[in-house]
Amino acid sequence: MKTGCFIAGISAVIILLLLGGCGVATYNSLVNSQERVDMQWGEIDNMLQRRADLIPNLVETVKGYAAHEQEIFENVAEARSRLLGASGVEAKAEAAGQFNSALGRLLAIAENYPNLKADTNFLRLQDELAGTENRIAVARSRYNEAVADFNARIRKIPAVIFASMLNMEKRAYFEAKDEAARAVPEVRFGEN
Repeated sequence: MKTGCFIAGISAVIILLLLGGCGVATYNSLVNSQERVDMQWGEIDNMLQRRADLIPNLVETVKGYAAHEQEIFENVAEARSRLLGASGVEAKAEAAGQFNSALGRLLAIAENYPNLKADTNFLRLQDELAGTENRIAVARSRYNEAVADFNARIRKIPAVIFASMLNMEKRAYFEAKDEAARAVPEVRFGEN
């Protein structure tokens, strides 16, 4: 009888250790996945900040050639302020879409000013902006991949148990809300 109780006790301890190990591994996996989402969001935020920081220089360069386009400059400034003040994925995505639209109108001005299109500062800013737009696209893609992975993990067994205990909720994708916001500003100033 003692041997049977001893074996049952050892079996129970082994089962508890296995379940505990599985629980720890699941918890750690969820935390890693959540951190990856946060890290990728930080990358998007950094790139949006970089783009917003380029815009005042771009606006000043364009103002030198098109000073009478005041309404467009004001729209860009307002959109930039909304972008910098937005918090959260959905608010930031909406503000980024509005900013893209205002930026597109600013960049369209250059078509009317051949001297602006040839300005060295403008061309340099245009190159930096194009590079930043590419970085934003890559960062957004990586963020959305991390979100997809995280959202799938928190819905699977046994992770769903830990996710609900830890209040881990589904994360939002970084997506443009309308067609105008989905379009990347076209920057082709070196061409005639």
